Amino acid sequence: MNRRAVLAQARSETTLGLRRGESLVVTIGIPVGVLLFFGRVSQPTVDGDPLAFLVPGVLALAVMSSAMVSLGIGTGFDRRFGVLKRLGSTPLGRPGLLAAKTLYVLAVEVIQISVLLAVAVAIGWEPAGGIPLAVLFLLLGTIAFAGLGMLMAGTLRAEANLALANGLYLVLLFLGGMAYPLTRLPGGVQTVANLLPAAALAESVRGALAEPTDVPLQSVVVLLVWATVLPVLAARLFRWEE
Repeated sequence: MNRRAVLAQARSETTLGLRRGESLVVTIGIPVGVLLFFGRVSQPTVDGDPLAFLVPGVLALAVMSSAMVSLGIGTGFDRRFGVLKRLGSTPLGRPGLLAAKTLYVLAVEVIQISVLLAVAVAIGWEPAGGIPLAVLFLLLGTIAFAGLGMLMAGTLRAEANLALANGLYLVLLFLGGMAYPLTRLPGGVQTVANLLPAAALAESVRGALAEPTDVPLQSVVVLLVWATVLPVLAARLFRWEE
């Protein structure tokens, strides 16, 4: 794999991604908006601190925004217009292209998390322990949601992928326990939500930042399963041409 070509492509992907207004709204605007809005209204607490509940959920939302929505929609339209086919036949190669897209997602997430943590601290959040474990869970969430994004991008037409990615984003935001607890949902809906990657990621990160020994085992197992299954499905079913 040509490392210089990979880095150049990753830099190009990141620059283009940060120039797209709609991408910035999803990856940064919405998570910051959720943090500011729900951070100022009555919210559930963790050890008496409402932000201790909200901040981990918004970090999970940021990962979903960049790894599933931004990556998935961008890749879908690259596939639609033949960009993937052309780049895959260059010295960059398909493995290099996938590596570049991975670096793009990680670069965007670093920016997202830096902005969100700065805003969170500004409105009164105080970091607790368990940060390395929370980072590990965010990486697992990135793998899971990137797998989902690439699965949709590589199997659906660009327009269908766009609609489904945005629709899933809203559904998983509602069912992810990111801005309010899952216990507010009806019993059957709550059971389904606990088996989805959004809630598993939010609950895992929330537990890690509260107290590493409080991390719910079920959420970690669910997150690991999605982080394994979705990338495998994406790799097997992805078609480079529409």
